[in-house]
Amino acid sequence: MKAVAYRQAGLPIEHPDSLLDIELPQPVAGPQDLLVEVRAIAVNPVDTKVRAGMQVSEPRVLGWDAVGIVRGLGADVSLFKVGDAVYYAGALERPGSYSQYQLVDERLAGHKPASLGDAEAAALPLTTITAWELLFDRLQVPEGGGEGQTLLVTGAAGGVGSMLVQLARQLTRLTVIGSASRPETREWVLGLGAHHVVDHSQPLDQGLAQLGIDQVTYVASLTHTDNHLPALVKVLQPQGRLALIDDPATLDIVPFKRKSVSVHWEFMFTRSMFETADMARQHELLERVAALVDQGVIRTTLGEHYGTINAANLRRAHAVIESHRAQGKIVLEGF
Repeated sequence: MKAVAYRQAGLPIEHPDSLLDIELPQPVAGPQDLLVEVRAIAVNPVDTKVRAGMQVSEPRVLGWDAVGIVRGLGADVSLFKVGDAVYYAGALERPGSYSQYQLVDERLAGHKPASLGDAEAAALPLTTITAWELLFDRLQVPEGGGEGQTLLVTGAAGGVGSMLVQLARQLTRLTVIGSASRPETREWVLGLGAHHVVDHSQPLDQGLAQLGIDQVTYVASLTHTDNHLPALVKVLQPQGRLALIDDPATLDIVPFKRKSVSVHWEFMFTRSMFETADMARQHELLERVAALVDQGVIRTTLGEHYGTINAANLRRAHAVIESHRAQGKIVLEGF
């Protein structure tokens, strides 16, 4: 089968060997696996981080966002049947979705939203799971709750932010403030439902003050947490909550002690990596979001379509992700 992989970590994305077109044998499903014929994929920051930093002894296939058709079932599969259209992010330690066929544990997959095309649906899984877990599991905002409370989402125009703004606006009563620094990303965030947008190229506390907001109840810090930390210490209210997903080299949270602010990490691969007892929650939330999409409550966060799935197009996509200027999700479709 066709696949795209890297053989040497750390090569700059401009290098022709940073991602390569290769051939691999078709995988065989384990007991709870779906064998999926991949139709479309999306590219995420985790793809670039693994390629940059994880040394390999054999070709490593990246990719943790896919839409495809179930072509085979493991002996213990009960949630799907052959021919089902599915969407999923998968597991970090298994071969990824830059391939014609991929194995995914059924507990990590959902039925694709019927109202979306393959590329539109491929934009959703990883960021949907991350945003849902961050909002409802980590920050512990109840569905339908949040009246009189405020959520600040930094980096709101990216993939996770684009989904988080929608979930918070549609499923809670929070006042949602997103951060963005360019006119086009500002409009994107407002279009997703944010009540306000602040410029994260300036101190966040100053931007909030210009809106007449001194404190927020919750912060979802999606990028550059270490840079924004002094402002977040100022704007988070006493007993507020901070959740983050990025990888700061260091993070001094001691200044939050006086306010009893709680700090929460969100990593959507935790459930699959440790095979937690509630691993099937990711299947459940993908099913729920598919219904919300088909009802017109949530929309795809597809930003750009980069053509067919091959090494050249994926190198282009990785370059944009590494520039931190992506708006929404970059998707590719077909081999």
